[in-house]
Amino acid sequence: MTDAEQMVIEALRKLGVAYELIEIDPAFSDTAAFCERYGFPLAQTCNTILVTSKKGPPKQAACVVLANTRLDVNKRVRKLLGVPKASFASAEEMRALTGMEVGGVTALALPPELPLYVDERVMRPAWIILGGGGRSIKIKVTPEVFTALGAEVVGDLAFEQQDI
Repeated sequence: MTDAEQMVIEALRKLGVAYELIEIDPAFSDTAAFCERYGFPLAQTCNTILVTSKKGPPKQAACVVLANTRLDVNKRVRKLLGVPKASFASAEEMRALTGMEVGGVTALALPPELPLYVDERVMRPAWIILGGGGRSIKIKVTPEVFTALGAEVVGDLAFEQQDI
């Protein structure tokens, strides 16, 4: 288990929320491959996406959306950050900011100064799947974990994707 994965499990323990740890083959860590291989629905599997400003003072945020939606970076996230231009963080920026690997980035165990925005759709299912900090685990948990984390639930943070 990686250091980031251990930090995520410790963060869950501190939050006191019930969760299930799902060990997976790291080759199937990317969301679509994970869902197909392990039979979890895209509509209950989350992507945690780091966004960074591209103009003005540096600002970052973590955004959580369901895998069957697409994050609205150009309008919604840009306005939330209060920046003229925003984009997805690179893999290097993600690693430097979170210590987590692509395919395992999660809303759990993030730096406390990093804003956490959650699309309102994420709060609807009885349970969701989150990354585990690395590529060998996923976390099954209720959406109330975001309340415990103090996340900001945002309407229309993402678009529905008709082609998924």
